[in-house]
Amino acid sequence: MVLDCSGVLRFGLVLMNTPFFPIYLAGPTGSGKTAVAIELASAFAPLEIVNADAFQIYRGMEIISAAPSEAEKTDIPHHLFEIIDPSESCDAAHFAEVARRKITNVAETATPLVVGGSGLYLKAITHGLAPTPKSDPKLRAELDGESLEALVGRYKDLDPEGAAATNLRNRRYVTRNLEICLLAGEPASTIKNSWQNDQPKLCSFFLKRSREAVYERINRRTSAMFEAGVVREIEALGELSPTAEKAIGVREIQDLIVGKIDEQTCIEAIRQATRRYAKRQESWFKREPSFQTIEIVEDDTPETIVARILPRIQSFSPAP
Repeated sequence: MVLDCSGVLRFGLVLMNTPFFPIYLAGPTGSGKTAVAIELASAFAPLEIVNADAFQIYRGMEIISAAPSEAEKTDIPHHLFEIIDPSESCDAAHFAEVARRKITNVAETATPLVVGGSGLYLKAITHGLAPTPKSDPKLRAELDGESLEALVGRYKDLDPEGAAATNLRNRRYVTRNLEICLLAGEPASTIKNSWQNDQPKLCSFFLKRSREAVYERINRRTSAMFEAGVVREIEALGELSPTAEKAIGVREIQDLIVGKIDEQTCIEAIRQATRRYAKRQESWFKREPSFQTIEIVEDDTPETIVARILPRIQSFSPAP
């Protein structure tokens, strides 16, 4: 499936004008989003779950991405899970367009519950990415005549932050980002982190557990991944796109497969990388005032968590 990003600039308040307004549920990896989403679906029917995780969109990466199991998806419609091959790239702009279309479609007959921990992907959906300059044929021809090394050097000079986050071996990515820098007169990373709507009115929640609880859940989940066959899953993958290969655990398991590290070292490396990611996720959503924080304590269950969320949903008034 090729993701179509045409019409990406149409986003505004269209989602709030549908019969059912969307609900957004976020949280760091290991916070229990899947269990809460399923419980919310049973308490707030009709409701359908829409994925907003950067890696659960890939087929064949269900274990490494902690995607909902087939059993968990049995009684509730789930959308945008395992929709593309790992060889295909999917950035936030591409995904946001597909997700907004799906949310609008679902909202005709049910409440869309948009679930994910990928802050950039969620914000691209809720706030809308700012437009980037269209490609200029004359400039593109000039850039195509330069070596990749020269393009990378120019890109690093104009946008060091963006270059640090880009696969600099991919000529297409480097060329496009450099083109944006030159046409816009400012770093491509600055433009890509700008938004169409700075303060959308959202019914959105962020699940927050203590850091110790999140870390313990991450430790258990990593062990469970290996018991479920995550090494075989990664062995079965073919060529990975620059976005798919960023999934936490892929690089570490690839090192295990070729004998660079042993299994216990691999498990600990994945746990550490996942803990760092969870910390970044928490920092991201601290800066997002549109997401209401739901504090989770040790004896909470999905039922008690949903019991605290439901009154907030019921009192929410969508934008007119």
